[in-house]
Amino acid sequence: MPTTTPNPTPESLLDDALLARFRERAARYDRENAFFAEDLAELRDAGYLGAVVPADIGGLGWDLPDLVRAQMRLASAAPATALGVNMHLVWTSVARVLHDRDDDSLAFLLREAADGEVFAFGISEAGNDLMLFGSDTVADPQPDGAIRYTGRKIFTSLSPAWTRLGVHGLDTRSDDAPKLVYGFIDRDDPDVRTLDDWDTLGMRATQSRTTVLDGAVAAPDRIVRRLDPGPTDDAFAYAIFACFELLISSVYAGLASRALDLAVASATERVSRKTGAPRSEDPDVRRRIAEAASRLDAIEPQLFALARDVADGVDLGASRFARPSGLKMRAVEAAREVVDRAVRVAGGRTFFAGDELGRLQRDVIAGAFHPSSDDAALGAIATARLGPPRD
Repeated sequence: MPTTTPNPTPESLLDDALLARFRERAARYDRENAFFAEDLAELRDAGYLGAVVPADIGGLGWDLPDLVRAQMRLASAAPATALGVNMHLVWTSVARVLHDRDDDSLAFLLREAADGEVFAFGISEAGNDLMLFGSDTVADPQPDGAIRYTGRKIFTSLSPAWTRLGVHGLDTRSDDAPKLVYGFIDRDDPDVRTLDDWDTLGMRATQSRTTVLDGAVAAPDRIVRRLDPGPTDDAFAYAIFACFELLISSVYAGLASRALDLAVASATERVSRKTGAPRSEDPDVRRRIAEAASRLDAIEPQLFALARDVADGVDLGASRFARPSGLKMRAVEAAREVVDRAVRVAGGRTFFAGDELGRLQRDVIAGAFHPSSDDAALGAIATARLGPPRD
């Protein structure tokens, strides 16, 4: 069981000293294309993997707004670390949402997360824009109720460290087929292979490598859902969707906050050779920083409002998909705009790979590749306002 301080807050657990260590290591992880192993060890020891696990199960007992605040804070120091651990936290948040609604289908996940197990996301597949609502992975039912998964999952963050992998696949053989089957497999399954294929522009420390399933087994007690393919109102699938979008948005908001801080520091410290005044007195610099701050100020209240609604089980009606996907779209776009303005303020040094703001330029690009895409988000918003298209 990880050791924790009594009732830590996001600010006391992720204190300034810890964030300074993470920020220093982030540059090395990026330079060496290395996994955030030391960061993960510190987070595990602090009990962060059980952040939203109820206290009576051994976790910290935080709610979703607490976790949003924490992930923003973590991302301000080490965006790739925050994004990587995010995938574990999505699963624990889903389990917490279901637990609070008297659904214990993921009770094992809460217990094991509190004990330090690391859960990863094995959902994304190359070319599969259905995401949660379809799968190219074969889910082969076994006589004992287990499922053998055969397929290839991409962007599997935490690849060097996960101990449990949540996956989905399509069962076309059972009497009730076709069904999307969600289950969890263990790291030591001999039919799981992780490819060493992660060499990207940004978010390098996540080590989100490709995972090959060659008949990997999820035991009967680790099969958590059988759902019809396509959009669904099932609480489990919706919790994945909402928590994923919410926590992804938190990471990019935290990244943007750091970029704005770096821009402010640069403007304050640099002096214009032309005027002899600090760059912070330049009207163009002031405008860019004001624009960046305004964009960021508009995102944070949306994050906390949605986190509160998801935690409280508020019925969002026709906006249940539009709110989370729209938030993710706006948060990523805002982060890109904030970073762009920060770079223009800081100047040419950000073109060098070792510069922190230069690294944030590369990290923020990844936001475009997380679901929901802008097209999907806008489609959900249009449906919420206009109803589904007739075709």
